[in-house]
Amino acid sequence: QCLLSGSWQSNTGCRMVVSTLGKDSRFSGSYLPGPAAGGSELLTSPLEGSQQDTGLVPQPTFSFTVNWQLREIAWTTVFLGQCYVDTNGEETLHALWLLREVTDSPAEDWKATR
Repeated sequence: QCLLSGSWQSNTGCRMVVSTLGKDSRFSGSYLPGPAAGGSELLTSPLEGSQQDTGLVPQPTFSFTVNWQLREIAWTTVFLGQCYVDTNGEETLHALWLLREVTDSPAEDWKATR
């Protein structure tokens, strides 16, 4: 079974720490940017998410949102992925993400999502 509780590190040095995993498959924790994330203005940020019930699916899909704690910028990132367990019992997360930043007007909306 793949459980998200604990600490996970990306190939770019970012770290996700899932500190609370509830019986309802919801989780919370923090996201710590790595050196590739672009500098010291990024701070440890809260995350909230959910995963499929591991009693029903041993390699669950999951999603979580990070509301970045930045000095002067408002960003939100959504991650969507699946947790895999290989033949050695090693857990790996595979995920895609979308980042949204605040814009000043609807005319700038086109450039707000990456």
